[in-house]
Amino acid sequence: MSSPADPPAPRPGTPDAPGTALVTGPSAGIGLEFARQLAARGHDLVLVARDRARLEELATELRARHAIAVEVLPADLADATQLAVVEARLADPTRPVHLLVNNAGFGLKGRFLDNDIAAEQRMLDVLVTAVLRLSHAALGPMSARGAGGIINTSSVAAFLPRGTYGAAKAWVNSFGLWAHAEYAASGVQVLTLCPGFVRTEFHDRMGVDRGSAPRVLWLEPDRVVREALTDLDRGRAMSIPSRRYRAIVAVARILPRSLLQRAQSLGRR
Repeated sequence: MSSPADPPAPRPGTPDAPGTALVTGPSAGIGLEFARQLAARGHDLVLVARDRARLEELATELRARHAIAVEVLPADLADATQLAVVEARLADPTRPVHLLVNNAGFGLKGRFLDNDIAAEQRMLDVLVTAVLRLSHAALGPMSARGAGGIINTSSVAAFLPRGTYGAAKAWVNSFGLWAHAEYAASGVQVLTLCPGFVRTEFHDRMGVDRGSAPRVLWLEPDRVVREALTDLDRGRAMSIPSRRYRAIVAVARILPRSLLQRAQSLGRR
């Protein structure tokens, strides 16, 4: 959430109001923090996730705390029919969305051949297909208005040999960097967020022990989101939270793949 030193956010209904933000995966972790920090900035919200009960609980909290409008939109983004409902919401000209946060995602603990192919397909659908289709739905009206923003949550794994998860996030990086350059002239800011290990439910759901990665590598979600929003405000194409991860990415870009391959077990035990 915003710190006391932050400037007051413009309130909805004023000429400087930031408009509506649609956040996928706000039930916990980074998505939850995006919802809270955007609400503190004065954004009305559309919350998209599978668990209606958790969304309703969060919506009640944010309405009471920040006097904003919060819409709950339950959807499984791996389901094409439900995904289409979210696409339609983004494309609705009567209820414009000014900021899209593509944050929903999950990982698989096992290596590729140890995972059921249906689980691999579901992960690809959420990490890539949903990002592609929701970005497409949002970019049209944003470009037409000459204003808007998209934040795609990727991962430092995109720079490392991390199986199909890293491959999917590498697509998010490539797409986001291209879209940032392509749509800047239309007034649309596209930011790719690349966090490393973050203290959320993400690894718990995978059944991964947090002790599988050194303590120094773990970040708090509030910091990750705060830095991402600052980078969005500054018009940057990519946000890599913390100096330690910026250093890791810089080294990963020059090290031989054979050496990087040895770090595959980090965050998987």
